[in-house]
Amino acid sequence: MDRRVENLASVITDYSVKIDEEMEVIIMGHYSAQPLIEAIMKRVVEKGAHPILSIYTDNSEFIYYKYAKENLLTSIPKYRRFLYENADVFINIESTVNTRALTNVDHERVQRRMAANAPLIEIFQEREKRGELQWVIAPYPTLGLAQEAEMSLLEYEEFVYAACMADREDAVERWRELEEMQRRVTEYLEGKREIRIVGEDTDITFRVDGRKWVNSAGHKNLPDGEVFTSPLENSAEGYIRFTYPAIYRGVEVRDIFLKFENGEVVEYDASRGRDFLERMLSVDEGAKRVGELAIGTNYAIDRFTRNILFDEKIGGTVHIALGRGFPEAGGGNVSSLHWDMIKDMRNGGRIYADGELFYENGKFLIL
Repeated sequence: MDRRVENLASVITDYSVKIDEEMEVIIMGHYSAQPLIEAIMKRVVEKGAHPILSIYTDNSEFIYYKYAKENLLTSIPKYRRFLYENADVFINIESTVNTRALTNVDHERVQRRMAANAPLIEIFQEREKRGELQWVIAPYPTLGLAQEAEMSLLEYEEFVYAACMADREDAVERWRELEEMQRRVTEYLEGKREIRIVGEDTDITFRVDGRKWVNSAGHKNLPDGEVFTSPLENSAEGYIRFTYPAIYRGVEVRDIFLKFENGEVVEYDASRGRDFLERMLSVDEGAKRVGELAIGTNYAIDRFTRNILFDEKIGGTVHIALGRGFPEAGGGNVSSLHWDMIKDMRNGGRIYADGELFYENGKFLIL
């Protein structure tokens, strides 16, 4: 087995989550991630925990959305609710061989399914908040993802494992070093009242007083590298244009422009996919509000790859997410949507905290 796969499995099971004997660990993933899934399963079993595998294919979701009757789209199977109520750890491996498998599905059906899953999201978040549930999402490189990123498979593998620090035997220690750097940033931001982001076609402010800044350093997402919060739900004021395409469930929306008043999107536009953007904004009441404000800090991720797991962490970028907020950050926005949108700050971008410039051209000025 590729040593980098074993290193990544080690980071997941020895750093990202803590697995004890008799825990029930759900390992979800696409069949193409078999080597990593098996490496994780081995480590879970060695720790005396119970692995529960959930494997899907490229066609499985398409088949569901094409043929499912209305009662299936709008209800939750008992077994899924049971897993969300009882599992101790969720490990989700992101990979696929066809990144466009859902492009032509009826997105209104997808929207109804998202709304039906809202109770599961609430269960998940409440159990996490009480410390009853751990989770992590991690990638596995495939040819389909390499093509989306416009790389050869070998080049993409190198990129993925470097971003996860799995190209090094001291990967766990490297993640601890990043966690310490980000701790200094979050300590600076704690207690600040207002964040202002300025850049090309962008001038937007958020209230963050009373909210917690989260040091995201590999315990829930791999690759990782961001500090984030959930701003006050009615506080976003101003406008922002995003640099990169925003991709949600296989649909790509380009050149998104959003204008906010009293925390809510009041104007929106896109050069491609505007109709899809409009539908997602109407998923539910919370979809028009910001659930996340974040700064990417992983400078090993230096390019856009059309994979949000990587792209939102690009060193030198910021992103906001429309929809669901994070309870651990104090967020109260409820939505079945959580859609990240990314802006590059490396060419003149600036961020102010209570009027003080602390970030410029993609770099922190406080470190």
